[in-house]
Amino acid sequence: MTTSAGPHTRVMVELGDRSYPVDIGSGVRNSLNEVIAGLGAQRVAMVSARPDDWLPDPGVPSVVLRARDGETDKTLSTVEELCREFVRFGLTRSDAVVSCGGGTTTDVVGLAASLYHRGVPVVHLPTSLLAQVDASVGGKTAVNLPEGKNLVGAYWQPAAVLCDTDYLTTLPAREMLNGYGEIARCHFIGAGDLSGLTLSEQIAASVALKASVVSADERDSGLRHVLNYGHTLGHALEIATQFALRHGEGVAIGTVFAGRLALALGRIDEARAAEHLEVVRSYGLPYALPADVDPQRLIDVMRLDKKATDGLTFVLDGPGGPELVSGLAEETVAAALATMDREDRDTAKD
Repeated sequence: MTTSAGPHTRVMVELGDRSYPVDIGSGVRNSLNEVIAGLGAQRVAMVSARPDDWLPDPGVPSVVLRARDGETDKTLSTVEELCREFVRFGLTRSDAVVSCGGGTTTDVVGLAASLYHRGVPVVHLPTSLLAQVDASVGGKTAVNLPEGKNLVGAYWQPAAVLCDTDYLTTLPAREMLNGYGEIARCHFIGAGDLSGLTLSEQIAASVALKASVVSADERDSGLRHVLNYGHTLGHALEIATQFALRHGEGVAIGTVFAGRLALALGRIDEARAAEHLEVVRSYGLPYALPADVDPQRLIDVMRLDKKATDGLTFVLDGPGGPELVSGLAEETVAAALATMDREDRDTAKD
């Protein structure tokens, strides 16, 4: 359910007694004290990858713990360090944790909250476009292993998400583009054309789509797989480039590839495959494979994807919409990769 209250929009993630609001708009972070009061928390651990003046007053005694966004700190050791800080602060099961940062911070803090005392409430204040449209919503928390992305995690739904669009005004252009990778892939999983909407409307539409899917399939037993559109190759590109290619950029390229692979399998026609490229390019996103990435390396990494329970597995468009397609032959995937454009792109440049 989506409602509007003045300049703010509220999307409800409907999960029975675990339902929660996602508030979107300018200044919504300042309602944090109301959220904490509603939880009845007596103290709060605030884990932030942003300057202290980005943190609203939670209204109760709190401690600020420093975090860093980026894949380097998306590890189990970071989760352990946070949990030990929670102990030092005296955090109890009836208190709360708040994250303030991008997708890495959301994931790491969410996982720490899920494990500490077997679960304490967490409130997310996502500060990047990527985190606002995707990472902060849905309850998936995870960290990386050297072998792959998000291989260790848990489902832990937040108590609330406050997507303050004021945070986005400070982001560099490339970080905004990173978030648009997730918005672009929404075009192919039910959101339709979002390109003509305002930024707040694009965020709300993306969140509403994800909320509807999560409400129907919280734990990835079926429908929720569609949210991974473009992600199988996207994650592999992140790993193969040692994260020089950012998540949303990888998803954008992966979305183009999903169109090429679906075409090769006869699931969609040439026009629909071309639409994948057109949508990705319309947002100014990368669409070509980096020239120095070995396709075989990508295939090897994609075999380790969490969805790959039966060989190479992708979420692909088709006559009935997107669905999980398993057991694909390596030769088929390699041939589709060979149809992708190649670009010697400076992924380190902002």
